Amino acid sequence: MPLRALQVVLFRPKYAENVGSVARAMLNMGASQLVLVDPQGYDIDRAAPLATSHARHILEAARITDTLAEALAGASLVIGTTARTGGWRKGLLTPVKAAPEVLDRLREGAGVALVFGPEDRGLTNEETSLCDQLVMIPASPECTSLNLSQAVLIILYECFQLALLKPYEPKGPPTERDASFEERQALFANMQEALSAIDFLKDQNAEYWMLPVRRFFSRFRLRRNEFNLLMGICRQVRSVAARSQKTGGIE
Repeated sequence: MPLRALQVVLFRPKYAENVGSVARAMLNMGASQLVLVDPQGYDIDRAAPLATSHARHILEAARITDTLAEALAGASLVIGTTARTGGWRKGLLTPVKAAPEVLDRLREGAGVALVFGPEDRGLTNEETSLCDQLVMIPASPECTSLNLSQAVLIILYECFQLALLKPYEPKGPPTERDASFEERQALFANMQEALSAIDFLKDQNAEYWMLPVRRFFSRFRLRRNEFNLLMGICRQVRSVAARSQKTGGIE
């Protein structure tokens, strides 16, 4: 099953019991790679009863990191979850729409991560800015938030169901690989510097005004050769802007 290579990333989970329930949901759907980012008071002995003896091995093998960026290293596709809309949170996927993208990348041997936020507030703009896509689980307006393990189970279920309908046949890596998470973040940092250099971005809260740029690039797969091209453009823009400042303008 391709879901064995899928990373389920829990960002600052508050309750060990919820982590245990997530492990059990993962086992139900054939996923096994659990990543905990700065878990709050995590205790495997409190999580284990909810995981049951069958999924305890997922807890024992879980990777724990200090930062979300560290957890996402190497991923070619990062999908975050949200219950909020508006602002820059547009073009949200449903679990059904997200499943084909997840499976296509996994079949190519690419790294894919699903990111879930803390139980009390979910992912903030800062965390979602690291995600390529956002998925929202439709729910009644009376209560749009779900229990953490419920949210994990619903999204994994859609991936699992699609995998059953379409037998797993590894495609192998594409001719030109996707830009990695680290490369995409380096590109966005360089783009921010270049756009600031030509006064395209507002001086105050430039990272916030970069969000629509990030969302634009999330609409398509960025290949390594395209990454190199855009990095070169950013360097040239900064160079021209620097010369312009020295000479007092571009003639």
